[in-house]
Amino acid sequence: MKVLKFGGTSVGSVKGLANVKRIVEAIDEEVIVVVSALGGLTDRLLLASKLASEGNEAYLAEYAEIVRRHDEVIDGIVPEVSRESVKRHVRETLGELENIYRGVYLIRDLSRKTSDTIVSYGERLSSFIISHIIDDAVLYDSCEFIKTVDRFDKHIVDFEVTDRLISERFKKLPRVALVPGFISTDAVTGEITNLGRGGSDYTASILAARLGASQLEIWTDVDGFMTADPRVINSAYVIDQLSFIEAMELCNFGAKVIYPPTIYPVYHKNIPIRVCNTFNLQAPGTLITQEYRRKDGKRALITGISSIDNTCLVTVQGLGMVGVIGVNHRIFKTLAENGVSVFMVSQASSENNTTFAVRNEDADRAVEALNKEFSLERSQGEINDVTAEKGLATVAIVGEDMKRTPGIAGRLFGTLGRAGISVIACAQGASETNISFVIRSEVLRKALNSIHDSFFLSEYKVLNLFIAGVGTVGSNLLEQIRGQQENLKKQNRLKLNIVGVANSRKMLFRREGLKAEGLVEALKNEGVPSSPALLREEILQMNIFNSVFVDCTSNEDVAAIYESLLDKNISVVAANKIAPSSAYDHYRLLKDTARRRDVKFLFETNVGAGLPIIHTINDLINSGDHVIRIEAVLSGTLNYIFNTIDAEVPMSRAIRLAVDSGYAEPDPRVDLSGKDVVRKLVILAREAGYRVEQADVKQRLFIPADFFDGSAENFWARIPELDAHFESERKRLAAENKRLRFVARMADGACEVGLEEVCSTHPFYELEGSNNIIMISTERYHEYPMIIKGYGAGADVTAAGVFADIISIANIR
Repeated sequence: MKVLKFGGTSVGSVKGLANVKRIVEAIDEEVIVVVSALGGLTDRLLLASKLASEGNEAYLAEYAEIVRRHDEVIDGIVPEVSRESVKRHVRETLGELENIYRGVYLIRDLSRKTSDTIVSYGERLSSFIISHIIDDAVLYDSCEFIKTVDRFDKHIVDFEVTDRLISERFKKLPRVALVPGFISTDAVTGEITNLGRGGSDYTASILAARLGASQLEIWTDVDGFMTADPRVINSAYVIDQLSFIEAMELCNFGAKVIYPPTIYPVYHKNIPIRVCNTFNLQAPGTLITQEYRRKDGKRALITGISSIDNTCLVTVQGLGMVGVIGVNHRIFKTLAENGVSVFMVSQASSENNTTFAVRNEDADRAVEALNKEFSLERSQGEINDVTAEKGLATVAIVGEDMKRTPGIAGRLFGTLGRAGISVIACAQGASETNISFVIRSEVLRKALNSIHDSFFLSEYKVLNLFIAGVGTVGSNLLEQIRGQQENLKKQNRLKLNIVGVANSRKMLFRREGLKAEGLVEALKNEGVPSSPALLREEILQMNIFNSVFVDCTSNEDVAAIYESLLDKNISVVAANKIAPSSAYDHYRLLKDTARRRDVKFLFETNVGAGLPIIHTINDLINSGDHVIRIEAVLSGTLNYIFNTIDAEVPMSRAIRLAVDSGYAEPDPRVDLSGKDVVRKLVILAREAGYRVEQADVKQRLFIPADFFDGSAENFWARIPELDAHFESERKRLAAENKRLRFVARMADGACEVGLEEVCSTHPFYELEGSNNIIMISTERYHEYPMIIKGYGAGADVTAAGVFADIISIANIR
């Protein structure tokens, strides 16, 4: 024998009822079917009650809608042969309800007894209708065998009486027994009561436990328990199997798949529960048993996450509590007497405070009752006034595999810390199946996503990218991400989710993600006005987990927002050299902020485009080595120019070719002035451990300073004046078997840049095209310096370097 319970969404439409009929009639053994009221009807019954008690005639419209809903269902699915008789009985029953509403309206009073009677009509009507839809169904009245007693103003099941009556009433089972859920009666007075919202689940569980069912099936509108709320976490998935303990913990902390008390009766009889979807009959659902084994063999560190959003923390505090026996007894006795339910407790070992979590609607009542209970101690200064902090959320991570597994709590709080989320209170039971903590409501979404991602409940690790700048580097980066996204998913279980993109004029954000393909065009057509300040505001407001800000601009105002982003636990990847080469104290502040917030501030492409120069220096320093000297050709632009000059291509023409080839900016004076190389050398010296400012770098320029005054047009007009000089130099150097290179040097923190002649035996001599080369001398690499050489300019290799920095944040390389 099985017990099946169908919820309001399952019986709330003709389509749902047709599936209910199909499911029940396909079972070839005795079955008890417990049904809820039509979906949403209980809320409508209560709303009409409230309106009537206020003397508001709008209750009539609500009542009319109740009538219409039942007529619609009867006309849509009840067989024609019994349709009129069913409709007649339903109309008569609804007539009783109308009279009750009329009485409430006239006397302007709604007692608890009357309210309980009114809401009972939902299940009474739905069960009657469904008994005429399912073949061979016999209707039972749950008021005859589900009995309650009044405890703390709540209806509590009287199991001694209920079990006896169930045994008597179901001594002989029909093939299909149909039972209205939720409804009960007082064991003493016989007055109608109910088991509370979700009580139909409880009714089914009580029947299953008492009658020894082989299985309890809960049919609803979801595929089963999920690893987290899918409305918050897109990657949440159905858990195939749970233990009773796990299901209980998840239900108690907000997972609304099953009414929490449902589990207890069947747990004690070891009767499995299966949660199924009435509208997806192929889905296997979630099986809940005493012992569990994952079907796929995977064992995540935690099973699932649940949360309660409307949380309030109430704190009783005072030095007068220390060492005093019975304080907590008084606290929780007072709360129980005032009908306040506590779902989490946290107490300091010093005993000077006890903090507990209640729902917001219970908070004021709890504070008032406790202040009254401890009025004497408060007047004597032994205990402070009881405080309540609202606007909070409680999160619980749950899993049997947490037992005796070291590091779970550390990983949890480390994950929250990296996301910039403060934990206000926490609790863990000795069973080790639940760690609960309280945070602010506004960071709940971020917390859930961060935990889901960290504990491998998600199919992929996710990085949420905000990309500023879609010019040559930015557009190349978008194309590389587009081409590599699927490979990263398959090979590394990494999903790069572009959630924001911006240029100097527009920005476009989408929490669920933007497609890399066609994104530049989408930004142009769909974007809203942008500025660095607006960009920062939008990123912080989204407050999204695993965020990475990618700066592909050279904008000083964009670089100015790094600190605020890092301070909010957003990693920064910068192709922009401005921040790392700014005042040393600001550079240090950014590095220290990233370290303090446990996020990344990466700018590998600031020097050498895609070459691993900064990464290599960091590895040397971190391994205990000391950088003594750096010698480098760091400007791909200048190297391209000096490699291009020949008898046919004068200096001015070589500069123009560098611009046209994308190796130089449209205004090449930043490169020609040596400023770009100065910035790069400053960054390298700092990463090597030296305190260096740009002003400290000695510069030996090869173009007169007055060429940089005025407009770019003026520069282009004058630069041919230098062609003859450089042609003469080229001939002389060719005869001496030498070449010109713009060299950056650092020795024990002293820095200089300038044009130098290098002979044919020097490593810089054969440097081709726009390549860069760097020689690093350290205490270990002293006689033979470490050399890194390769492409040092170009949008594609720079974008690749930015991409590599993004990937390194995911810790997959």
